[in-house]
Amino acid sequence: MSANHQYNITPEKQASLARFFYNQLTVTPTEVRDVDLQGKTAIVTGANSGVGFESSRQLLDLGLSKLILAVRSEEKGKAALAKLSQGRTLDANAIEVWLVDFSDYSSVVSFAERTKSLERLDIVILSVGIFPASRKFNERTKHDEMIQVNYLSTALLIILLLPVCKAKDRSQPARITLVSSEVSAWTSFKERNDRPLLSALDKPGNINLLDRMMVSKLLGQLFLAKLAKLVPTTVAIINSASPAGLHDTEFGKEHEKGVIAAIGKSVMRRIYYSSAVGSRTVVDAAVKHGKETHGEFFSFQKIVPMAPLVYSSEGQDIRDQLWKETMAELSFAQVETILKEISM
Repeated sequence: MSANHQYNITPEKQASLARFFYNQLTVTPTEVRDVDLQGKTAIVTGANSGVGFESSRQLLDLGLSKLILAVRSEEKGKAALAKLSQGRTLDANAIEVWLVDFSDYSSVVSFAERTKSLERLDIVILSVGIFPASRKFNERTKHDEMIQVNYLSTALLIILLLPVCKAKDRSQPARITLVSSEVSAWTSFKERNDRPLLSALDKPGNINLLDRMMVSKLLGQLFLAKLAKLVPTTVAIINSASPAGLHDTEFGKEHEKGVIAAIGKSVMRRIYYSSAVGSRTVVDAAVKHGKETHGEFFSFQKIVPMAPLVYSSEGQDIRDQLWKETMAELSFAQVETILKEISM
């Protein structure tokens, strides 16, 4: 996959830390207003807080008729539902709380199966993600938990929802937006040459947790680049978007301890966006654009290159290896069969 000529910047320049902070300081994403979502149904994962919650709120502001809050905790989901309902006149069951645990494949499969009961499915925003303060391994799969939640289970849900998108309304494609990040370009990704790749990421021992989180985001971009080639835009327009740096999200909250962390948090409040502002880029990517965004990445409300590795020959080899291993990992759900049938 080579960088498309539509970009006004090279992947390498886009990946610059200086450019990121320049944009963070000088660009304020605008709120989406000229879109009417009446009659539409959306699913938002990680919807009880941060980007997921604010994206949900903005979708409702645009007239969304039905919203599924996909959350792990019923208590937190109901609290989010109550907040989102305040000051609104909504139909009964306009907002529903559905449980899904991205640490458990069976939970993801059950959730996807339940979506078949929906009358329609127009928008999916995948914002679930973890950044723990200590390394954890999944009890069931034994994978690194960040890779499990941020990448593998998210990839599974995207694929499982494709047949639902195709079956529910063929008059226009569904919109699937993965919450991604500029940090995908900043990882050292020391395991890039290891084979099998996923097993290398599961090796015990101390790791740089920040870098591992970045790796999980990079894997998502590599996956998306491949997936977009296989999914017709008549079925779903699949893209990704970054909310940029945020100062009020629960993502990584376990790291906020001690004096240094407190100072860092104070600085972040001056530089980074609130979740409400950052989520504007995510919602914009999900509802305002067409087929030209398929397989693309939004940063500060502009389509820009993903991580440079995605476009290099080395990156294509890694992408193909990752895809092969991901298909094998998720074979229990017949993901390859699903993808073949989607293109028919």
